[in-house]
Amino acid sequence: MSPTTRSPDAVLGDLGALLLDAGLSVTDVRGTLEQVAAAAAPGIELTFAVLPQQVLVSRVGLAGATTIGTTVGTALTFRQAAHASRLARRLETGRMDLRTAPAHIDRIRAIRRRAPGLQRVLGGALLSAGLATLFRCPWWAVLLSFLVGALVSAVIVATDRLRAAAAVVPFVVAFLSTVAVGAVAAALDFGTVPLFAVCAPVAILVPGALITNALLELTAADIVAGASRLVYGIIMLAFMAAGIFAGAAVTGLRVDPHSAALVGETAQVTGHGGWEAVPPLWLSWAGVVVLAIGIGLSFGAGFRLTLATVLVMTSTYATLMLLTPITGSTVATGIAAALLFLAARILERIASAVPATVSFQPAFLLLVPGTVGLVALASFDAQALAAAPLIFVSLCIGTKIGALIADATRISQPAPAG
Repeated sequence: MSPTTRSPDAVLGDLGALLLDAGLSVTDVRGTLEQVAAAAAPGIELTFAVLPQQVLVSRVGLAGATTIGTTVGTALTFRQAAHASRLARRLETGRMDLRTAPAHIDRIRAIRRRAPGLQRVLGGALLSAGLATLFRCPWWAVLLSFLVGALVSAVIVATDRLRAAAAVVPFVVAFLSTVAVGAVAAALDFGTVPLFAVCAPVAILVPGALITNALLELTAADIVAGASRLVYGIIMLAFMAAGIFAGAAVTGLRVDPHSAALVGETAQVTGHGGWEAVPPLWLSWAGVVVLAIGIGLSFGAGFRLTLATVLVMTSTYATLMLLTPITGSTVATGIAAALLFLAARILERIASAVPATVSFQPAFLLLVPGTVGLVALASFDAQALAAAPLIFVSLCIGTKIGALIADATRISQPAPAG
């Protein structure tokens, strides 16, 4: 690709906007831009101010010389995020000229996946069914979660282009999902319903990664970005919980009070025979695999990244299942986050096509923090409500420790060229 004549300030602003759309925290984006500037523009002294939707690049000692890079407002697919991360790595290590970056940024943004609507609907269905299986809901609830998950994803796809609908979609889909589950449970006289039969279909909207990024930013003193993300994430969770309560009120749905559980814990779900039977415990592993495939389809991961998602999520689940009975959910979450971050960095070094930001996010998105807040709000269980903030804090501490170890041992450095 032929080099461009754009200034380094503008190129770095566009690169920062790309990384924000890829799902990185403002702290990580600023750190990446500083490293890229040091490697690719050593003769220019630049400072960076990163907000959730904008990147401000200023030249030191030159008043008024500030360039602004702005996000496009649409999150990148996992495949696009992988390419964005690889681009940043190449610029950091000097393996790519900064002048060629704009062409690569445009190419990354232009990547399209085949039949995105169909992939997202099927992915939402598999994600929902996988989560219901993981938490050992009865067979009828697993099947219903598959169907309602597809419906929820179809509604999300249909309202994607309606900016005004973004604020109410969490409430609407949670309400529709709960009404569908409650109506079927009432018609077939299933009695109480497991909590995850209600929560699984709307898990695709749970802002687990958003809230975790917010806490990471707050711990890094990025107060404005962290606080705004945290408030938005909490509002989304509150809207989803309100939709569940409204749907339950309309249908008379009764949630089993003993079915609330976190990953690594065993929910006390009562099963009978036939469709009311509970899947055997070993099928929870199959649920993790189906969940990972659903995430891959929903977020446009592609084949190789979906395989990496399956590997990362099963490893995370194994770690939580092993540690939770020993240390409890809170400590187990922190340890799992630290180990997962290190594993993601190692995988990135072995296979540069699987950046840590992409392999780390799926498990981060749902298995670790994703269900905690929604379960706490939807169940009104005092123990779950108290555990939720502690688990998020443990997650942040674990990630910070994992990052510190990775940096100290140079695991985070990419493999040398050639």
